[in-house]
This record gives sequence, C-alpha cells and structure tokens, in this order.
Amino acid sequence: MAQPSIDSGHAVPEGQDGKSVQSIDRALDIVEALSTEPGGLALSELARRVGLPKSTAHRLLMALSRRGFAARRDDGGYQIGLKLIESVSYYVNSLELQTEARQHLARLTVEQGLTAHLGVLEGDQVVYIERIDVLSGIKLYSQIGLRMHAYCSSLGKSLLSGLSGEELRQVMARCPFERFTPNTITSLPALRDELRKVRRLGFAVDNLEFSPNNRCVGAPIYDYRGEIVAAISASGPPTVLPEERVPEVAQEVMAKARAISRNLGHGG
Repeated sequence: MAQPSIDSGHAVPEGQDGKSVQSIDRALDIVEALSTEPGGLALSELARRVGLPKSTAHRLLMALSRRGFAARRDDGGYQIGLKLIESVSYYVNSLELQTEARQHLARLTVEQGLTAHLGVLEGDQVVYIERIDVLSGIKLYSQIGLRMHAYCSSLGKSLLSGLSGEELRQVMARCPFERFTPNTITSLPALRDELRKVRRLGFAVDNLEFSPNNRCVGAPIYDYRGEIVAAISASGPPTVLPEERVPEVAQEVMAKARAISRNLGHGG
C-alpha cells in the first residue's frame, strides 16, 4: 500500500485531492517564507528554504504571481505581492474601523436619543457591522450582518456618493428599485440626483423611504486615501426625529463621521 507523501512536515492524502492539498500546502510554505523576508528571496534560496525543487518552486511562484500574491523583483528575486497585503489590510481595517467607530456610535445614541448604525457597502446593499440601540444602549449582535437596500437608506446613499457615474451604473445594474413607501426612490436617474445632493450637503437622509415609521440621517467615513469605506447613521421614528430636527442631527452625525475618519488617517 502506498504511503502518503510528506512535504515540510505535513501528511498529504493520496489521489487527486491529495495532490491539490499538497500544492496548496507548498504554496503557503512559499508565502510564509517570503513574509519573513521584506527584501525578497532569490528562487534558489526560496526553494531551499521550503524544501522544493527549483522547478516546482518556480511553477508555484508563477501561479502566486498571476494572482498578485507574489511579485518578481527587478533583481530576479521574489517578494510578497500587493494582493496579499491588500487582502490582509481589508481585515485589519475592518477591525480598526469598528474599534474607532464604537465609542462615537455610543455617544451618538446617548446624545441624540437615536439608534446608531455603522455599515459598509457590498454590491447594491449595505451590510450593518455595528448597531447600538437607544433603548438598551448596547450593541445589538442580532443586527450585525443585516443587509439593507442602499438606494433607500441614509447609510447606503452616503456610501454610494463616493462612486463615479460609471461605478454607480455597474453597482446598481441589477437593482429592482422596489417601492416600499410613497417616498422611495425608484430609478437610477432619481438616485443620481439624490447623490448629487448628498455630496453637496455632506450627509444623506432616508426620509421614510423604506419604512413610514423610521427616518435616518447618515454621513460617510473616509480612510487615509480619501476614499469612502463606511458610513454611520442615526435613526428613529418620525415622532423622535421629525424633519425639523434633521439639520441638527446631521451636524452631529457628520462630526462623528469626521472624527472616525481622522482616526483612520484621513486628513480632510
């Protein structure tokens, strides 16, 4: 009976699945080796460190390079690719974003007597990553991960305001623009008009557009590159957040959004 092959101390099962796992295992060995050498490694030295023939190491490096996880240097050596750095930074930035935003959301809830939200854009929807309710004053874990149509929410409009005309067209290409209330935006041209207003004012309003029982004011959060990466909002029923109160709440929401943006490295 054939024995399972061993590479870098890892047992690999037989068959096609075993070969696939072995290739992944070896590719990760290469990534780990490159991650310890900011200056990069020559192919021969890299192959020696991971215990592979140069031809195998070269083949795996080509695959990693095509995906941007490795990059060839001018001197012929290899280093970690920008795609890997970018992928890791998304996770790190998400943690940093939530950490920085949490205290401001809590203050918004206490100071304004409104429910505070933090969301990010995914396609044509907003994904809630934080929500602190005015009644309990605590984070509502049941709401984390909840999705909402971007075109009829203040968070969504704040996030969409950072897109170019073509980017907006692509993102909203399959959006049905369903009408939920008489105030709901129901077309891309109407949404474009609304986003121009958001850019001019610096904040967005969900004016009873998804529910007749909820009004919401949101503002975008910028990262160190000056790009919109998230948005925060404050919401409540019309009895608590009437139209005449929107300008006051908008100022507070924008102030909190600016504070979070500064903590993320935005200089604006």
